[in-house]
Formats: sequence, structure tokens, C-alpha cells
Amino acid sequence: MFDRAKVQEAVNAGSGVLRLEPTWVPRSFMIPGRRLKLHPDDLYAFGGHRGGINERWFSSTTKASNGPATTPDEGLSYVHPAAGTRFLLKDAVEAAGDLLLGADVMEREGGWNLLCKFFDNMGPIPHHMHQSDEFASKVGFKGKPEAYYFPPQYNQLFNNFPHTYMGLEPGTTKDDIRRCLERWNQGDNGITFHARAYRLEPGSGWQIDPGILHAPGSLVTYEPQVNSDVFAMFQSEVEGRIVPWDLLVKDVLPEYHHDLDYLISMLDWEANVNPEFGATNKRHPVPVSPVAEMEEAGYREMWVTYGGGYYSAKELTVLPGRTVTIKDAAAYGLIVTQGYGTLGGTPFSTPSMIRFGQLTEDELFVTAAAAQEGVKVTNPSTTDPVVILKHFGPGNPDAEPLRRDL
Repeated sequence: MFDRAKVQEAVNAGSGVLRLEPTWVPRSFMIPGRRLKLHPDDLYAFGGHRGGINERWFSSTTKASNGPATTPDEGLSYVHPAAGTRFLLKDAVEAAGDLLLGADVMEREGGWNLLCKFFDNMGPIPHHMHQSDEFASKVGFKGKPEAYYFPPQYNQLFNNFPHTYMGLEPGTTKDDIRRCLERWNQGDNGITFHARAYRLEPGSGWQIDPGILHAPGSLVTYEPQVNSDVFAMFQSEVEGRIVPWDLLVKDVLPEYHHDLDYLISMLDWEANVNPEFGATNKRHPVPVSPVAEMEEAGYREMWVTYGGGYYSAKELTVLPGRTVTIKDAAAYGLIVTQGYGTLGGTPFSTPSMIRFGQLTEDELFVTAAAAQEGVKVTNPSTTDPVVILKHFGPGNPDAEPLRRDL
């Protein structure tokens, strides 16, 4: 069993703030958007046969599901304590989750139960969905709702297709989608003819529940989600690239691999054809407190992911030359998107370029005890703000007032 004392030592050394190593994930059927600051020579660090790296995972205790070539620790985050050797965050949570997340969260959730990532693609990806608990549990996984936020600091370039097809046009029938699946081997099966594309807006986001078809576009996307890597591709060709049937049925029991009615039944039909899809699912930032009061205190903090109980996320901005103490009700991971300074006494900075395997100063994890006591953030710059994205697991009490019944 992993040594609990190592976790305690790391927590004590960092006063409740842990430094995490960048976690890179390749995808075989996608083209990297080249905006995650990874060195150009390292975009195919897993080998050309694995595809390019277009995702960076944060605070991850979830192994990537990338087929038989997946490496043993692919997708898993490593902790780099102030003293001692690195260890997996997954092992730390399993051995001493109470020290990181709090005993109440461990009793309720049994773990971190969050996957968060940056997604960065050159163009759109296939129209696909993530299974609900009902369908994912049949293959031993959790269902996966997910959220999107488009951080302005990573989106100076919009790349090839800054739009996302989401859901299906009202009036679309299940027979329409069945005909698309029947045409799978004829090139483009035409499923996006039945969908509506929304232009993506930096500084805003979306909520995508299980069973909803979506084809993410080419903005860098910050994605808090349930810690599951299940999906089913429903589009057979995108940008001239053929999508194999295997990626439609990757997380489907073998006896249903060619049962079109079953595959269509995985879709949440009413949510897909909702005529108010945009109004229901788009998310604009919501201030944590009155903006004028926060700015007078030296910061701004906005909810950027909210509305459900599975996860939540904030964007914290600390104004130039200011020091603030920020309290939160739960543990969180964070990624710094702009600036430099200290957080709980731990230095952080935003890198210009990252080599594969290099340790950075832009990703941290804050324990529940440290978050509840309050973390001091100092921005020594006289010109630039510090901007930090903070991702929380399920049941964050601070997010409860923003719950929606969708």
C-alpha cells in the first residue's frame, strides 16, 4: 500500500498546496491545435502511431482510455512535493484522501471524482456523445456530464472551426439518425445536417449532459467533467478523416455493436432536440460577490462552471500589485493562465513553452483544509493581472446556490 506518511509530509511541506506535473494525453484521430504551450518537437511525443497531443489533464486520478497502446500512467497526475520523490495523485487520494479532500468528502464520494482538462484541436472533432450512468455502467464506467469554458488567454487564435455542433435540430427523428448510421461506410454520414452549430465565445462556456451529441470546435476549451473517459462517435467523417466504427462502439457491450436501435437509445432525445438548447445549456460567468466590492479588495472571482452537483469551477483574477486571501469550502485543483506570484507561499508562473516531461509552476492542488482556512495569493507585477482557473469536485457547498433543475 502507498505510504500515507508521504502524503502528510507533502501536505505539511507545502502548507496544503501541492505542485503537480503536466499531464499530456494524445488522441489518434485528432490534429493538435498547438496552443497548449507544448514545444513543437514534442507534439507527437507518444509516437506518430498514437496521434498528436491535444489535451492536458489537470489534477487527474483517471487513467486515459486510449486503446491497447495506452501507457500505464497515461492521463494520471503526479505530485511533486517540496521534499521527496514524485507520486501519483491517485495513490495519494486512495491512501490519504481525508488529508487532501476532507474526511466528509471521502466518506460521501470515495475519491476525487473529477477530471479536468484543456482540449486544443486544430479543427472540429466528430459529433459524439458521452454515455449516461445507465449505459456506461454496463461496461464498468461512470456516465459523463462535462462543461466547457473558453479561457481568453489561450484563445488569441481561433484555428479552423470556432463553432460547435450541439444537439439536433428540433424536428429531427430517430429514423433520420438511423439512416446516418446505416450510411457509415459511405464517407460523411451527414449527421451534422441535422444539428445546429453555435459560434464559440471566449470568456463563456456550455454545459453538456450525458447523451447529448456535440462536435467541439477549435477553441482551447477548459473542461471540468466527471472522471470517466467514455464516449461514442456518431459522425463517420470529419474534415476528410474517416472515423472507424470502433469509436462508435468503444464503450458498448459487444452484443450491441451493430444494434442501431440500441445505439440511438443511448441518446437523451428530448435534450438533443430541445428548441431552447442555447438558453438551457450556455453559461456566462457569474460573480461570486459584487464586482465593485471584490475589485476594491484587489481581485475578481467568477463562477465559470456551475448549475449541477458533479463539478464546478471559478476564474480568479488578482489585480496587479495586490495580495488577497481567498477562502473556498472544498479542495480544488488549479491552472494559472496568466501572470506569476505566490499562492499559499508556493511560487507559480505561467510558462511560455513546455518540453514534454518538464515540470512547470502553473499547476497546483489545494487541500480542503487549506482552502477553508484561506489561501494567500500575491501578485507582485505592477502591470499584469494573475488569472487562475480553479476546478472543484462534486458537492462543493459554495456552488449549491447556483444549482439548476435542467
